[in-house]
Amino acid sequence: MPKFSPVLYPEFNIIRLSYVDLEVTDLSASEKFYSDLLGLVVTERTENQIFLRCMEEREHHSVILTKGSTAQCRGIGFKVYDDQDLARIESYFQNLAQEVSWIERTSIRKVLKVRDNLGMPLEFYSKMDLLPTIHQQYKLYKGAKPLRIDHVNMFSTDVDASATFYNDLGFRLTEYTEDEESGRMWAAWLHRKGTVHDVAFTNGRGPRLHHMAFFLMNPLNIIDILDIMSTSGYLENIERGPGRHGISNAFFLYIRDPDGHRIELYCCDYQTLDPDHEPIKWDLKDPTRQTLWGQPAPRSWFEEGSLFEGAEVCEPLHAGTPIIAP
Repeated sequence: MPKFSPVLYPEFNIIRLSYVDLEVTDLSASEKFYSDLLGLVVTERTENQIFLRCMEEREHHSVILTKGSTAQCRGIGFKVYDDQDLARIESYFQNLAQEVSWIERTSIRKVLKVRDNLGMPLEFYSKMDLLPTIHQQYKLYKGAKPLRIDHVNMFSTDVDASATFYNDLGFRLTEYTEDEESGRMWAAWLHRKGTVHDVAFTNGRGPRLHHMAFFLMNPLNIIDILDIMSTSGYLENIERGPGRHGISNAFFLYIRDPDGHRIELYCCDYQTLDPDHEPIKWDLKDPTRQTLWGQPAPRSWFEEGSLFEGAEVCEPLHAGTPIIAP
């Protein structure tokens, strides 16, 4: 078992992952991919940004596409309960001698920006503009019919340190992969919202964003988007899947956007609401953790990821041998 215990009463209440801000080099091509192909709904456009949400989401956005010269991730946003939580998070990171700042975001009243222990840019807020519900506007459903943003997965140079850091923030461990020889974690899945994960960490050169994931209604939506991609010029954007993970039990598909940002389309995981939920341990040598059924992941899945704005990429502390598709 990992050496830390869950923090059931953290100093502040982080509710869930809320949004990802991606810098893209071609705003028009990215809008076509996320809106026309995947099926996210555009809620606002400016000269240099596009804001999108999924079908079950009430808040203004869960994805920000920002025009820039570099394909990278500018920030990962988390919703907290109220402004008092924002003040407590500010004090918490100041006590860690981490730089904190207040930034402006479209549709959000106050945004606190910090960096985690490895330098990944995190943003916290309590109030975002609410929009009318659209989950029963079935005429708007298209593509993969994404319901909501689910999680982000990051490459970490030290998964034990990342899991400990986010555990202290109140994230709870649900599953993890351990290298039996060294006793170190290879990967970790942690949640706030009561599913398998809001954040996950995979051993590798980092910090980098491995992927962001959208939750779908059922596996048929994944089959549908594969048919659409294969007949609309996006066949080469399919990277891995479909298949089912052992970890999380997820039915999955991994695709790449026009800039190479990795997207997981995801369904069929399970609830982790109980405070005495026992984390599930997987051996690094067990191939079913990565792929319960389906083809093993290609080398790109282990080696390629999106840079984080302002974060220095380093080599991992732990070396291992993943199972790579031939």
